[in-house]
Amino acid sequence: MQKAVKVGEKLGLSKEAALTLAELRTPELIQDFINTIPWNTEPDGDTARSVSEVLRLRQAHCVEGAFVGACALWMAGRQPLLMDMGASAADVDHVVALFRRGQYWGAISKSNSPFLRYRDPIYRTLRELSISFFPQYVLKRSKTLRTYSVSIDLQKYDPALWVTHQGYCLEMIETLTSARHFNLLPNDFEDDQLRPIDTIEAHSNNLTEHVEPRKIIRLDGHLSPPSPLDQAASAEK
Repeated sequence: MQKAVKVGEKLGLSKEAALTLAELRTPELIQDFINTIPWNTEPDGDTARSVSEVLRLRQAHCVEGAFVGACALWMAGRQPLLMDMGASAADVDHVVALFRRGQYWGAISKSNSPFLRYRDPIYRTLRELSISFFPQYVLKRSKTLRTYSVSIDLQKYDPALWVTHQGYCLEMIETLTSARHFNLLPNDFEDDQLRPIDTIEAHSNNLTEHVEPRKIIRLDGHLSPPSPLDQAASAEK
């Protein structure tokens, strides 16, 4: 664990933050931790927060959770890999942290919906992994996932861009969106050939892990009171 803490501090994390992530020695533990972070609804505009900012403010959406996941994987002795999944123009991309167990790929994923979540390491290729997200990557009833990227190794980028950056991590977002992407749909396949998901599936997409309040944090960076769902979860412990 001390080795992991040193790696975290070398990346620029505080001792407290490094200790937090150093305890997460497996992808499963990393995912469990990321699940506990309340969902970032971006009440004051778009965000792409670094690892240190997520740990300080205790909120994250998908790419912010992916940064945390990749950092924890690096500290645990694994490669910090990300993959961007591109959506149609009507929807937004989703970013996951990748890991391998033997020859098989898995993914750590931050989502507030029931479906765009952790993937066990059972996929032979990144295409297979991406296709596992396809059926429930939806906007209302339309399937919107269109592309997936090559794996992006964050060891090649300055930690100041994604571990300790203050504000919007623009350079890393541009890196993710400009990486080489591959189409998931066949070349002769039209969007209108995709069957909409069933109504019962659309209803299940209304479930959320964290209640989405109108405002999560104040502009001064202080945490707002916990959501009713989080209060109930704390009371059960």
